[in-house]
Amino acid sequence: MTTFGKLSVEVKVAIASGVVFFSMFISRTFLTENVDKVTRSKLFRFQFLLLVNCLMLLGSLYIWKKTVVTLCRASGPASYLTGCWKCTVLLFLAFAHLSYFTLLYLVSEEPYTFSLIAYTCLGSYVILLFFLFTFGCIEQGYRLLARRSGKTLTAAAGTSKCANKKIILAIGVTVALTCVGLLNAARPPALVHVEIPVHNLPASFNNLKLVLLADIHLGATVGKSKLAMIVRMVNDLQPDMVVIAGDLTDSPVSSLGTATEPLRQLQPRLGTYFITGNHEYYTADVSNWFSHLRSLNIQPLHNSNARVSLSRDSDEWLCLAGVDDLEARLLRYTGHGMDLEKALTGCSPDRAIVLLAHQPLAAKKALQARPDISLILSGHTHGGQIFPLTIAAYLLNPFFSGLYKAHTL
Repeated sequence: MTTFGKLSVEVKVAIASGVVFFSMFISRTFLTENVDKVTRSKLFRFQFLLLVNCLMLLGSLYIWKKTVVTLCRASGPASYLTGCWKCTVLLFLAFAHLSYFTLLYLVSEEPYTFSLIAYTCLGSYVILLFFLFTFGCIEQGYRLLARRSGKTLTAAAGTSKCANKKIILAIGVTVALTCVGLLNAARPPALVHVEIPVHNLPASFNNLKLVLLADIHLGATVGKSKLAMIVRMVNDLQPDMVVIAGDLTDSPVSSLGTATEPLRQLQPRLGTYFITGNHEYYTADVSNWFSHLRSLNIQPLHNSNARVSLSRDSDEWLCLAGVDDLEARLLRYTGHGMDLEKALTGCSPDRAIVLLAHQPLAAKKALQARPDISLILSGHTHGGQIFPLTIAAYLLNPFFSGLYKAHTL
């Protein structure tokens, strides 16, 4: 214990993160068969919450060191303003850390103001941490080059005022990007119209109008009123078919069942279809969501397909298939997991095949296994959503945003 006590705070937090991660591995390995999936999911979500907050604590210590310790030291003796600044930064970091708690314990039909503030701070936290770290790396790189060239640090890197300016610049950029993000969030979702030629599509399906919805994330920040607005926008388009490509919700039916009521107003003539995303499995309530969505006239595609035709007697049809999200198997969610072969059972290669697969990685795997698939509709990346998460979304997914053709694989 004496040795542990001598370690820096950062090292202690890193060790705590490792312990939580190890506990997640142990739980997933040894509790799968002995604990029901609801309890197992709650345990996983709580462990994930602890892990995220441990990792965030490392970032928070870095932000505090840069924005409080460094800036306040440069401003001279402690004053009323420095005290207010410290309280502001501390409150900002506290809200950011509490954002994940609201996802578990503060969910209702409409978002709570506390949750909206917490997630706004979380977004700002990510942006600020990125720019502080990036500017810090640039400064250290410049200092290293200065040493190698034989210049003095004072002449090459400037005084501490230069470092303070970089911190202030990082804060300014964060505020600006946060304001842009809030303005975008306040607007209605952007409509993107894409005309797609589909191989083997029957002539009677020409000009078929399909609306794709993905990653609505009902929960801590999106509620019934926002969903109702989306439904009105969809109905104004008068689509023939609507598909929901996963991550509709972040919480169980018991918390958000009434919030999904606007979906009942979707009445496309060829039906509304749904597949799971990774967040549906985080709720540990997929079966109840399937039942609830059916009551709203929405058909879940659980590694299954539907033969879509313009009339019951028509010989012209397309195969609309849907697979479970990839993370179902990772989470060991009983009876679930991507099964492309099962999903495409009965789908003829001579017919148009449209596949719903939440993650772009699943789409890539599907195309590699079945190149005869005519079209795959996915979500998951949010188009990057906010910088710098845009970078991660681009690098970690085979497809990022927009329309891709098979030859780009």
